[in-house]
Parts: sequence; structure tokens; C-alpha cells
Amino acid sequence: MNFRIVKRCRFGDQEDFEEHAEKVKSLTKKPSDADLLILYGLFKQATVGPVNTDRPGMFSMKERAKWDAWKAVEAKSKEEAMNDYITKAKQLLEADAAAA
Repeated sequence: MNFRIVKRCRFGDQEDFEEHAEKVKSLTKKPSDADLLILYGLFKQATVGPVNTDRPGMFSMKERAKWDAWKAVEAKSKEEAMNDYITKAKQLLEADAAAA
């Protein structure tokens, strides 16, 4: 028999996502720019969905980097983005706790 395992979004995923989005704000050490961009892209994908704006111009480097981070994960479903965000947040929270 061939079984396909599909991970479904549980009701708790939304609550976990919101909880971890709040917890990340309380990190004592600022995450790297790369980690912040990963979190930003996943957050936008989970809350807004695929990119719905034009790419910022080359003189708006910060906004362009954020847009690129979001664009990089636009193929993910809302549930995948939430779960990946939670995983990344947990990694950062654990590293923050270990450094304290």
C-alpha cells in the first residue's frame, strides 16, 4: 500500500503562530538581518499570502530586501509559512535563552 501523509493546518497552528510572533518581539539579542528577513517573508506569506505589490526601486534597499524575502517564500501555503515561522522563531528563542 502506498500512503501519502499530508500535514493539515490545525486550529492551534494559528494560535501558535500568533504566540511566537509575539515572543520574537521579546528577544534580548537582535537577530541577524538574514534571520529577520526570513521571519518577515514567512510572516507576510502567512498573513497576506503571495506578494501583491511591485518590487521597490533600487534606492529603497531595505524595502527591496524585505520584498525579496517575501517573494522567496510565495510558493508556500499559509499553513507552511506559519509552521516555518514557528520553527524559525523557536530556533531564535532557544539561541537567545542559551546566550542569556
